[in-house]
Amino acid sequence: MSMRILICFGIVASLSSVLVIPTPINATQFWQITQLDASQFPLGIVNDKRARSLNDLPDGRIATNPEKGTIEKAWYSQPTNRYGHGILGDGIEAGGLVAVTANGLRVEYELPKTEVFEDITPRLADLDGDGTTEIITIISSLRLGASLGVFQVKNNRLQRLAQSSYIGLANRWLNIAGIADYTGSHSKQIAIVVTPHIGGRLDLFTFDGNALQRIATHQGFSNHVIGSREQRLSASYLSQDGKRMILALPSANRKALRMMSYSSHSWSQLGEVALPAPIDKAIIATGRGDNVEFTLGLSNGTVYSVTRRDL
Repeated sequence: MSMRILICFGIVASLSSVLVIPTPINATQFWQITQLDASQFPLGIVNDKRARSLNDLPDGRIATNPEKGTIEKAWYSQPTNRYGHGILGDGIEAGGLVAVTANGLRVEYELPKTEVFEDITPRLADLDGDGTTEIITIISSLRLGASLGVFQVKNNRLQRLAQSSYIGLANRWLNIAGIADYTGSHSKQIAIVVTPHIGGRLDLFTFDGNALQRIATHQGFSNHVIGSREQRLSASYLSQDGKRMILALPSANRKALRMMSYSSHSWSQLGEVALPAPIDKAIIATGRGDNVEFTLGLSNGTVYSVTRRDL
């Protein structure tokens, strides 16, 4: 048995707040929340099918390239307890990064003793559309907290190409929310939530081949639970016109799903749907635009579907 709730302006539903998104023909758009049978889903809502990086970072996984590129796979290496922040559930982080290129070359980058990769699995993407794959990571300074790091294989060496500023304090972290074309520029940008446990800020970065530049920021988000190994509390989906990606992620208290779009040099909120408990599991998005559907797992053990409907 499933339970459905419609949310519209002027109606306060028992499990949510109100929301209206006008369309070009002035129709009213409603959000439908449907409680699903939780027993039909894995405990984490979506299984992580990436292979484990055995004998390297505990619970670390191997990132594989979804597109043809210059890097085939990458993972974290050289486990260390020199930081001890433990935001991802233990005090072991990575001191190294390994990549295997498309022609089979294995290369490794070792961080200085003042830094760690405070992350579980790196990410592979061609950010600037030049045909060369970048590796996107989270680098933490033992003294200054987390930053966003971009690596690339050049001259048969794994090199650190670009890095955002450190947050500025030890034990301050960020989580990557998405890597996609959010601007409609035919390149990929990196969306991150800075300090997701204490007033999280959503930043959007571009990469020009040499440097990272922050182009948008917005307050009020969280895409991680302290001590959890799950970093996938966000999902990207294609806009109705097919021109850009839209990012969906939890609010600061994780009790609402917020849909964010980039336009005119800033983030704008397309919608927000309240939920009966905090989101604490991976988010699935299927479909596009008006036909998008989210599957959400909540901390009270329930699972919900969120869809958009015009009435």
